[in-house]
Amino acid sequence: MELYVERTGSYRGSMTSAAKPHKRVRGEIEALPSGSYRVRVYAGLDPLTKKRHYLTEVVPAGPKAAKQAEKVRTRLLSEVDDQRSARTNATVSQLLDRHLDVLKIEDTTRNGYERLIRLHIRPVLGSLSIGRVNGETVDSFYAQLRSCRARCGGRTSFDHRTAVEHECDDRCGPHQCRPLGEASLRQIHNILNGAFSRAVKWRWIGINPMKQAQPPTLPTPDPQPPTPAQAARIAAEAWKDPDWGMFVWLAMTTGARRGELCALRWNRIDFAAGVLNIRSSIAQTSGRTWEKDTKTHQRRRIVLDAQTLALLRAYLQHCAERAAALGAELRDDAFVFSPEPDGSVWPKPDSATQRYTRMCARLGWDMHLHQLRHYSATELIAAGVDIRTVAGRLGHGGGGATTLRVYSAWVAEADQRAANSLATRMPELPAQIIVDPDSPTSAPAGADESDHPYQRIAADLRAAIRCGALDDGDPLPTVKQLAARYGVSVATAHRAVSTLTESGEVVASRGRRAAVRRTQPAN
Repeated sequence: MELYVERTGSYRGSMTSAAKPHKRVRGEIEALPSGSYRVRVYAGLDPLTKKRHYLTEVVPAGPKAAKQAEKVRTRLLSEVDDQRSARTNATVSQLLDRHLDVLKIEDTTRNGYERLIRLHIRPVLGSLSIGRVNGETVDSFYAQLRSCRARCGGRTSFDHRTAVEHECDDRCGPHQCRPLGEASLRQIHNILNGAFSRAVKWRWIGINPMKQAQPPTLPTPDPQPPTPAQAARIAAEAWKDPDWGMFVWLAMTTGARRGELCALRWNRIDFAAGVLNIRSSIAQTSGRTWEKDTKTHQRRRIVLDAQTLALLRAYLQHCAERAAALGAELRDDAFVFSPEPDGSVWPKPDSATQRYTRMCARLGWDMHLHQLRHYSATELIAAGVDIRTVAGRLGHGGGGATTLRVYSAWVAEADQRAANSLATRMPELPAQIIVDPDSPTSAPAGADESDHPYQRIAADLRAAIRCGALDDGDPLPTVKQLAARYGVSVATAHRAVSTLTESGEVVASRGRRAAVRRTQPAN
């Protein structure tokens, strides 16, 4: 018979015979005055607080509440035995704090993580127990941020430019929803996934709930470098100041990151060999700057052209004369771009970024300094330089995989130009070999199919597939992305994808993005 203790209301178990010794039953079921049952199971010591930790669940009152409570007790015991339940009452905020304490990352990366945690993660998930976080919770959290980064929930409000007392101006106004970008969502997902993975290793929880959530899609790289005409105007504007002109020129010709240029010293330029050595970088967070290793922790050598070497020699003489005029001496290890005449202080990367943005705004363009790095890469690829060499100059890791992923469109264009150049050098076909006019791949006499925008798009995608920039099974850019990239309508971009689908190079189905066919048809 089942026994309940009236004084405590606790369910103690069952006995079939008074002669049998009482067998201790794990877990406790307490009958509450409301008719509900509270199930309580011991789950070990909390690794954070070192106190006894219990799993607790309340079963609502009802005719079958007692049987349901027994099922809940069995389930909780099973979770404890299988180590699937949380062994701690720690919150997400406490987990993130411990995770950041042991995480070994660059200071700039850490500051970015802390900012995302402070602005987006803690306000929503911070107070939740880590055992209560599941895939549905995380997916709902991402949905809120995709709708509005302020998580307004559709409520009308007024946004102020600052939280302190002030007089409102045109920077204050009615709230406008701004979704959080996929890149930031991806970073948030990586932060949470790293923290919960560590919690599993620490045996705080049995499973990582982030594995049950849908990770944000990785944004498609879309570098937008200046055109050659724009680059010429940018260089002409920058050279109005020799110091700024030399900085912009080196960014264009070497593709170095802004921090690497700020850390450049004169003794790292080998004028005899025509080589620039990249060994360190300047990092900045708010007003604090420091010298650190490069982003990929690799030193690299960049060969300079004759014109750039001549400009650097002239600029070195200019800096030496300026220092002498002020009674200072330019040392060999002085910084190339320094606010001090003796080159003893490195410049601030943020200042260079802001100056470049303001300069481009005067020219009528919305551009940022990192696009000069894209410009250097695309011009090298367009000139026929192999990907591994381009990756080496840019300091990309992975043997060129990053370069291919980011600049695949320009690789495809360069490959197409190479094919066209080869076609002009091929011998003429014999007269007896003619093209079937009824073939879908033939064009009317006097017409050049490559003049049609959709054919050019299809040719670029085909070249990307053949050169390996798009591998078997890789998704193609969406028709909206293709339309924006080539400046055509969505219908034109869709026709280009349809052309590849008809030729069997691409597989497309309703509700899914077109992708490269895993087994290409034989040529």
